[in-house]
Amino acid sequence: VSKAGVGTIAAGVAKAHADVILVSGFDGGTGASPLTSIQHAGLPWELGLAEAHQTLVKNKLRNRIVLQTDGQLKTGRDIAIAALLGAEEFGVATAALVTAGCIMMRKCHLNTCPVGVATQDPELRKLFTGDADHVVNLFYFLAEELREIMAELGFRTIHEMVGQADILKVREVAAEDWKLKHLDLSPILFKAEENGLPLFNTESQDHGLENVLDHQLIAAAKPAIDHNEPIFASFEVKNTDRALGTMLSNEISKVHLGAGLPPDTINFKFVGSAGQSFGAFNTRGVTLSLEGEANDYVGKGLSGARLAIYPFSNSTFVPEQNIIIGNVALYGATSGELFARGKAGERFAVRNSGATAVVEGVGDHGCEYMTGGEVLILGDTGSNFAAGMSGGIAWIYDPNKTFARKCNKEMVDLDPLLTEDEERILALLKTHIRLTDSKVAEFILSDWKNQSGNFIKVFPKEYKAVLSRRASQVNTH
Repeated sequence: VSKAGVGTIAAGVAKAHADVILVSGFDGGTGASPLTSIQHAGLPWELGLAEAHQTLVKNKLRNRIVLQTDGQLKTGRDIAIAALLGAEEFGVATAALVTAGCIMMRKCHLNTCPVGVATQDPELRKLFTGDADHVVNLFYFLAEELREIMAELGFRTIHEMVGQADILKVREVAAEDWKLKHLDLSPILFKAEENGLPLFNTESQDHGLENVLDHQLIAAAKPAIDHNEPIFASFEVKNTDRALGTMLSNEISKVHLGAGLPPDTINFKFVGSAGQSFGAFNTRGVTLSLEGEANDYVGKGLSGARLAIYPFSNSTFVPEQNIIIGNVALYGATSGELFARGKAGERFAVRNSGATAVVEGVGDHGCEYMTGGEVLILGDTGSNFAAGMSGGIAWIYDPNKTFARKCNKEMVDLDPLLTEDEERILALLKTHIRLTDSKVAEFILSDWKNQSGNFIKVFPKEYKAVLSRRASQVNTH
């Protein structure tokens, strides 16, 4: 987000081998955002973009990354100004949505969009009148206006325009305008000094992919990929080993497509502290066990694999009282399983649409925007649990009776367990014990008659209504 000091941030992430830097203006944002955030967070994109571009040029980093900007870009003139201030790619979102029929009701997160743009409700979706050709025409007109401006300024390509801020001039301000006449825009319109390097992206970052651990995983898994032979192997892992299993899953998908491999065909055990995105996008047939801990984004986009994470065997702390995986685990997961002996950070299972998870506590915003899957939490949660949750089921172990005040009940009901819920929880507890040796799960299982009453079922209201209608239709027939 555009802010004072964004140039320093841009230089840092460029040195950390980012491919793209996006500077967003304060006046953009999703319709699900609180109005206070949209009105009071961030600065105009012009300020942040100019600072980021000038700082990157000064540090000889500009040609290593793609610089993007967005935030209410609606005309070819907006895009031309953005290019002259240093951007080479541009985001147009609100204008495109309005062209498709959005009337900006700011209900994107409520599933009640009255024009059928941001909703899964079949009745509301019938109201959608958008036409893809209208969006295509918008971009044709944007491009045409931009080309006219480029021709007027003498530029043939966007790359020729990037960073040529000296072309921009400040319009004349009336002498009696006591406020604007003292406004100094020279820092924004300053053209960064030439350093012999291009002012746009010409060089690919070296991500060191030839040295990643996944190459060893792929080599070890070759019999399984080629001949479906079950394999097991162990590896040491450190926090610079990121996205473990992702390249492996890509190789599996090339051969076995979406079906993947039979369960537990590839079984890898890791020991250490895993870097970000452990098990991200991993596919069916892969089981990854980690003795140690993992950083953020565990199981991001999980696509059928099983992940089991538990503390080091010589640990002396109480697992259920400590965090074992970082923030945003299972973001956008579609299938698969995660069993973690310990707590997860914030935004656990956000946008989960089909994965199953067992964890022993989560931070704020758990199960936000979740649309499917199952989550069993054997401990405390943070605040704002289930905000925007429209599908799936969550079961919370709440012996202290504190969960109700932490849950966002706008879209969910808090129900007691049914028989089928108890059966499913018992099955998950047994699997959790087998994979992680969880003492919390062992205690609950051993005293199920008494502890079952401490569980709360988080049931999305609309999902419940759909299941109820289906059940009544089955009974009718």
